[in-house]
Formats: sequence, C-alpha cells, structure tokens
Amino acid sequence: MRYLTAGESHGKQLTTIIEGIPAKMPLVRQDINESLLRRQKGHGRGKRMQIEKDLVEITSGVRHGYTLGSPLSLVVHNDDFKHWIDVMGEDPIEEDTKIRRVITRPRPGHADLNGAMKYGHRDIRNVLERSSARETTVRVAAGAVAKTLLKQLGINITGYVKEIAGIIAEDSNLRTVEERAAASDQSPVRVLDKSVEQPMMDAIDLAKKEGDSIGGVVEVYVEGMPAGIGSYVHYDRKLDSRIAGSVVSINAFKGVEFGIGFEAAKRNGSQVHDEIGWSENEGYYRKTNRLGGFEGGMTTGMPLVIKGVMKPIPTLMKKPLQSVDIETKEPFKATVERSDACAVPAAAVVMEHVVAFELAKAITEQFPSDQFPKLQEAVAQYREEIRCF
Repeated sequence: MRYLTAGESHGKQLTTIIEGIPAKMPLVRQDINESLLRRQKGHGRGKRMQIEKDLVEITSGVRHGYTLGSPLSLVVHNDDFKHWIDVMGEDPIEEDTKIRRVITRPRPGHADLNGAMKYGHRDIRNVLERSSARETTVRVAAGAVAKTLLKQLGINITGYVKEIAGIIAEDSNLRTVEERAAASDQSPVRVLDKSVEQPMMDAIDLAKKEGDSIGGVVEVYVEGMPAGIGSYVHYDRKLDSRIAGSVVSINAFKGVEFGIGFEAAKRNGSQVHDEIGWSENEGYYRKTNRLGGFEGGMTTGMPLVIKGVMKPIPTLMKKPLQSVDIETKEPFKATVERSDACAVPAAAVVMEHVVAFELAKAITEQFPSDQFPKLQEAVAQYREEIRCF
C-alpha cells in the first residue's frame, strides 16, 4: 500500500491516490467523511474550518460499495477556492503583483525560505500553498480507508490529547479503544481527563487573545494488532521506525515516543522491559506495556501506545517574529496567514490516521492481500498459529 497527495491550500481541490487496497473490501464515503469531520473540530481552530465543508468524492477504485483492487482516488474540494481564482488559477496572467499577491517575506518556522531557495521561487506563495497543513485533509482521508481495513480485521485505533501548553492529562481509567474514542470525541480538546479540559481551553483562549500559539502532545492507542507484524531483519522493515517517520512528517510534529518513551532513559532496565507471561486462552502476553507494544521493530500483541509532539504553530497573529525580505534583504516582522492558536486536538486525529495507514500497509505486506476475504482468512489463521505457538 502507498499513497500520494496533490493540491494546494487555496487551490481547487486536494487529491489522494491510494494503491494496494485489496479488492472486495467494503467501503463507503461515510467511512471517510466521519474522519474528515473529526479533523475539523477542536477548541482553538481558525476561521478556515468554518469555511470548508470537507466531504470526500470517491472518483475511482470503488464500485457498488466494494473496492476493485485498482487505485483508489479521493477528492476533497476547497470551497474557499472561489475567492482565490485569480491568485491560484492555472492559466497564465500578466505580472500584476496585486493579482498574484506575491509574497517575498518568509515566515520563521515555516517551509517558506528553505522551499524558496530549493525550488528557486521568488514568490513564496508557491511554497506555502503546498506546505500548508491543509494537505493533512487528504492524509486523513487515506488513513480513513486504512482504518476501515483494520477495523474489519479486528484492529481498532483512536487518538487523543495528552498535553497542551504544559497542562498534562493524567492517565485515564478508560481501557478500550471504544471508551477512549467516545471520550475524545465528546471533549472540545480531545482529552480523556475531564479535570484538565477547561484549563486547556483557557490556555488556548489566552494564546489567541495574546496573538500567540501553543503546542502539545497527542497519543494514539491501538488494540488488536497481532504479534510479529513488522520485522527485525532490516532497518526499513522495523514497524516502529516506519511509524516514527510518518508521524514526524505531519506538519509541526517534532518528536515521537513509544510506550514510556524518553522516560526509559531515567529508569533501570528492570523498570523498563516487559516480562512475558503465557495463558492457555491468550497465549503469550506481556505483564506490563512500558515499551508500547513494540520489541525489535515488531508488534508484541499488546496495545500500541504512540505519542507525538507538536510544536506551537509558527504563525503568530500579534507577536510576529523577525525575518528578512528575500528581494530587498530588509528586516521585517513576519507576515500572517490565517492560522489556529492551537491545532493539537486536530493533530490527534491526523496522527491517528497516519499511524493507521502504516499499520494497514504492514498488514498487507505480510499477508496475501489481493482479495480482502483472503486477507481476513490469512490474518485469522495467523492469530491462531501464534496463540498456539
């Protein structure tokens, strides 16, 4: 499985093409639209989410509610494009900077300057339109397809917020994916600990009032992944490594942890590793889950626990950072595009779907996956084999 995305923030549409989805898998638009709606929610989101109604159009790869095995193409139209036709249209125009809205002032913390230097753009809009987090819309769409595949294999996944602006949610007594997902969806900041919900919202409101931004930590929790998915034999087949790479590819993400993560550096080995047990009903299991469901680049059969760190969004409405105009070389305070004071709740949804795609990809690599019913049979047989190992 793999996917590509295309589209600009204020362009006509965002598109993803997914290759490798098995044939005969049930799939309907609502499976994807539910995920897109969740991405748009969250306390602290900006006005763009009030403009767009992110609904998917499946343009190939599905017939009568089932995948065909051919590439799946998904489109999400940008409603805001009607206000940007002159600026973002594909037809040639005269060199009128007012129409083009030429940008020569790179914003610190964005891809603006590096991207302009790499591709030789004197108009930074050519960079910021594609590097925008708006692209995560179709990454969520691709992940929603992957979540549909996983769910029908008995693998469930959800994402939620663990920390915003230094306010930390305590570990929840909610155990299952279903419980965690329900609590997350009911919270304006996607947190499971109700005691920190209002303080987090207050911190977001304060940042917005001050024209600043704040970041945080999100967590993805997965149940049902059988042991032995991934591989130890090569660096690029280790599943935790592949997940880590995908997570830090999300806009503004700067770090990943599995299980107790960096806390492991402070503990002795006896307080880090997970002892192995066996029962007649379950087979092998770990007595703890400090390593977050991974050993040696492979799943252990325990729930996967993955954290991602999101930096504050660098667009600062009232506290613009210092930069330099690429044409005049004069210093200036960075320009402002529409932005969120805090996008951490939405980022939890994005990370959930990015991780889902990597898990589905690993499953389809390890088992026969041309036809979905055969994939289901192969995974079920494998579960029984490892239970009796």
